[in-house]
Amino acid sequence: MKKVQKIANETPEKFLGYFPVKNINDALSVKKYIDLMQTSTDFRFNVFEMMSALVYSRLVCPCSKSRTFDEVVPKLYEKYDFSLNQLYRGLEYIGSEYEKIIEIYNHQIRRKYGFDTSHTYFDCTNFYFEIDREDDWRKKGPSKENRKDPIVGLGLLLDANQIPIGMKLFPGNESEKPVIRKVIDDLKHRNSVTGRTIQITDKGLNCAENIAHALRAGDGYIFSKSVKQLPETEKTWVLLQNNYKDVLDKSGRVKYRIKECVDNFPYVMTDPATGRKTTVKLREKRVVSFNPKLAQKQIFEINKEVEKAKLLKASQAKKSEYGDCAKYVTFSSTDKDGNDTDGKVKVALNQKLIDKSIELAGYNMLITSEISMSMEAVYNAYHNLWRIEESFRITKIQLDARPVYLQKKETITGHFLICYIAVLLTRIFQFRIMKNSCSSESVFEFMHGFKLAEISSKKYINLTRDTPFINDLSGLTDLPLTNCFLSESDIKKMLSHRF
Repeated sequence: MKKVQKIANETPEKFLGYFPVKNINDALSVKKYIDLMQTSTDFRFNVFEMMSALVYSRLVCPCSKSRTFDEVVPKLYEKYDFSLNQLYRGLEYIGSEYEKIIEIYNHQIRRKYGFDTSHTYFDCTNFYFEIDREDDWRKKGPSKENRKDPIVGLGLLLDANQIPIGMKLFPGNESEKPVIRKVIDDLKHRNSVTGRTIQITDKGLNCAENIAHALRAGDGYIFSKSVKQLPETEKTWVLLQNNYKDVLDKSGRVKYRIKECVDNFPYVMTDPATGRKTTVKLREKRVVSFNPKLAQKQIFEINKEVEKAKLLKASQAKKSEYGDCAKYVTFSSTDKDGNDTDGKVKVALNQKLIDKSIELAGYNMLITSEISMSMEAVYNAYHNLWRIEESFRITKIQLDARPVYLQKKETITGHFLICYIAVLLTRIFQFRIMKNSCSSESVFEFMHGFKLAEISSKKYINLTRDTPFINDLSGLTDLPLTNCFLSESDIKKMLSHRF
């Protein structure tokens, strides 16, 4: 009688989508330095192995730490030996040493791949915590998600090739504008970023003090500035249609229009020692661009807000009900004869502001210290800033870094370090190995989807669906990623592959 195979007490499914970042992580030889750090502890587990398991788990199936331990780590192809309690102790330890660990990674990346710090990209975001009370670190402040929960801020610095150089966490109630100065100084010092760099940030971090700080450090800058906030003389120059150059897409349609000017522009600077304010003039290049698609989108949004304001006006809604569309109306107290009074509030559309907003739709201003840099180079350098936004989006969505349920500051920091290393290794894979030939979405689709199931001793079936990305990776590595059946030796080749 033929023996019937019974189900096992462990799932036959295994995650293997993490193997490219494991290859990079191993090749960086970070382990020997983390092992040396660990000699000062009494841990009876390997910190690097624990940290690596959490990084790989976050890439293939992000979830809570307890669920990661119970459901994800056991499905990684390799075996890892640590308890849940050791996981939390290890997370607290790497959180307390996160800057040192990032230094080690940067040292090894610099040796193997190198950093390009001729341009550095910087931006801030924040992460919310579903807790009722604030503490010394988790503070209520302006949330990116417009939530009322306590938050922690995170600053991220990227090199010119969009490879992360460092991160810095700060209390959620601190303004991002002064934080940028401390964070950039600290990140550059700790991560040996030397020489002149061009700091590139968005309009939220554009202020006179940050510009002065960049110049004092011997650095340059590229900031964006809201066209609506420009002086009238500069708005007039923006709207003058002479000297604009059309930049066409592959189909021959206008992608955007661009022009530049160089002049001396006034700034009010505050002396950090005395608090005394002085007006200085800085020689800068201003690059203005007009994007037809952006204009269409912004005009649609303006009209939508105006229509909402009209409906609220017709229904005699309260001022508090207008929300964002309140900027397109004026509120004044009048009586029936039109005289000001403390009585009934009169609502009127601010047609002048509506017309001006529509007129300025699609325009964007870039301000730079780099006089000799072409306007196209300034535009392209700034528009790579979307990569840092993508890194935040990866951390928040693909790596499911929020909300954070951990309590200790060091454990929370350890959690963000795991997310940071996951982004760092993925970026190296995407830009250095795949040469920026694939999207982040396709990379994460592969990492989430490349799974195996054991069908007999040392024999597995490939559960992954066929995609252009997996075919490209298979061609690059000469690994049998698209084979339906895989042997143990096939899998070991993947896990030990060197790019």
